[in-house]
Amino acid sequence: MIIGLTHLHSALRWVALILLVITVIGAFTGSGSFTEGARKRGLFTMIALHVQLVVGLALYFLGQNGVALFKQPDVMSNGVLRFFAVEHLTGMLVAIVFATLGHSLAKRATTDQSKYRKQQIWFTFALILIVASIPWPFRPGFEAYGWF
Repeated sequence: MIIGLTHLHSALRWVALILLVITVIGAFTGSGSFTEGARKRGLFTMIALHVQLVVGLALYFLGQNGVALFKQPDVMSNGVLRFFAVEHLTGMLVAIVFATLGHSLAKRATTDQSKYRKQQIWFTFALILIVASIPWPFRPGFEAYGWF
């Protein structure tokens, strides 16, 4: 089950990233009226991120790269262990809060320009945090973690 959740979490990473990039690009290139497509892009991005969060939390509490790491005495002095025990979870939670704010504030904004602006700000912050919090295989110590 853990292996399946890990593969699902890894595959959904790409879905969430692609949707997030499309939403950010759409928010920056959007002009005129805030279309239904722009609203749905934000909604589907937020849904994908929340699904990714649920799978990630299941892995955090059931798998080896989460709560189980705190049983090791050197978890905070080892960069890779600390990343999975603390940094990945914290960065992703904050990013998902930003994306949720982006969707909610854009939905409640009164003018079309402010709706695009809310999406620009909050979804861009979310994208930056998510890209920084992914264990990319080119990062030192994460070579064993593949692209998929």
